[in-house]
Amino acid sequence: MSELPDRQRALVYRGVRSLEVIEHPVAAPRPDDVVLAVSHCGICGTDLHTVLEGLSPPDVIGGHEYSGRIVQLGARVSGWQLGDAVVPAGSAGCGACASCVAHRPSLCERRGGIGDGPGGPNGAFAEFVRVPAKELLRVPEGVSLREAALAEPLAVAMHGITLAGVRPGDRVLVTGAGPIGMLTIAALAALGVADVTISEPSDARRKRALEVGARQGCTPEDLATPGMPFALIDEPYDAALECSGNPRAMESALAQLRRMGTLVLVGTGMRRPKLDHNRVLLNELVVTGAYCYDERGIEKALALLATGRIPTERLIEPDDVPLEGMLAAAERCARGELAGKVMIVPR
Repeated sequence: MSELPDRQRALVYRGVRSLEVIEHPVAAPRPDDVVLAVSHCGICGTDLHTVLEGLSPPDVIGGHEYSGRIVQLGARVSGWQLGDAVVPAGSAGCGACASCVAHRPSLCERRGGIGDGPGGPNGAFAEFVRVPAKELLRVPEGVSLREAALAEPLAVAMHGITLAGVRPGDRVLVTGAGPIGMLTIAALAALGVADVTISEPSDARRKRALEVGARQGCTPEDLATPGMPFALIDEPYDAALECSGNPRAMESALAQLRRMGTLVLVGTGMRRPKLDHNRVLLNELVVTGAYCYDERGIEKALALLATGRIPTERLIEPDDVPLEGMLAAAERCARGELAGKVMIVPR
């Protein structure tokens, strides 16, 4: 496509449980940009907290887990052609601040938002999105655009695993079998970590988690908390990856760890936990958050997808959703009715 339309269909967040499909201007590429026709864009946990709880300011076009094809090139862009299948690479950071020098570009001191919109970051719940060409990655041969839209959330899951420091032979607890929890389990299995337990209240999600790589499942009520902070459960875990954003799950996950174990907070949420600092102190536990990706994380996620070891057919819901169906899909995700990643198709 050499000529872009002036307007496009886009989904705008107006407020809690208020979304509107509008005609929105299509941004022409600047000299170092490309414009993508969005193929698929996943609904992520942040989108749920925005739509259902008001995490974001209003009048924003969301969506950052996407894939697409290049339909227009900026004047200075080289190395790309019209029709190339791509995903966004995520910010590489400034390269100079303390975080970037430590190979943690997601924590760059100069990090900003996504896109160009004056009302806030504009993303890919729209027919087109403008992206700097340097922030693109090529979709590997054999990976579909639908599968490639998993690269960003898979990179999030892999970053949590990196921070947990788990290796084959470790015993790992994952709390919450939403999309990030599912991808975490699938990635652990693909990386050779076999002893994984999923804690999840939904029967359907728990069953799906077993299909994608968990060895055993339980409900949150099954997880006991020892009465004293220095006491341990039978068969404690080397690491826990909390993927639900539920404060009770965070509190419970902490109590499942061995001494010197690690709790990684991966799921976002608006409610705050009350973590037992005495348990942390007496057992020298590590509690850390996982924000975004490893260095070159999305590139690593694409490479893992290309191996075929990630069961994408069990991780993506079978039915794609148009822009108009976003709110209903978000509500079903929040209720635990959908076990896999929901893909929005804006065209």
